[in-house]
Amino acid sequence: MNICIPVDADNGLASSVCAHFGSAPFFMIVDSENGVCRALPNRNQHHAHGMCQPLLAIQGEDLDGIVVGGIGMGALNKLLAAGLQVYQAQHPTVEMTLAALKAGQLRSMSPDAACGHHGQGHPHGHAHDHGHAHGQ
Repeated sequence: MNICIPVDADNGLASSVCAHFGSAPFFMIVDSENGVCRALPNRNQHHAHGMCQPLLAIQGEDLDGIVVGGIGMGALNKLLAAGLQVYQAQHPTVEMTLAALKAGQLRSMSPDAACGHHGQGHPHGHAHDHGHAHGQ
């Protein structure tokens, strides 16, 4: 399975997971079977709020899933419509995220957890879940 994880810098499997998908400087493309990874620069990093084009940023990549900490509703819907599995980032590094994926411990990101459904005034450096009760 090939997954895409937004990261702050290209440090291989030790890369820190970026809190918000669209603002990540890089996307780490990881083969979950063998752990091979490579970083892609985010060419859509400096977009206006609500104008994230996630599929442009990862265009041409053969992906099965994406890991996100925070993502807007529009961008999430575009990823889901493209047939990608979207997982919620819960771990600080690519390596830990990969281990959680292999163990079946990553939660799917649902539309109710996306940014923007509850107002526009929140900061985008967040990694929390906005206080939503997941799985209830």
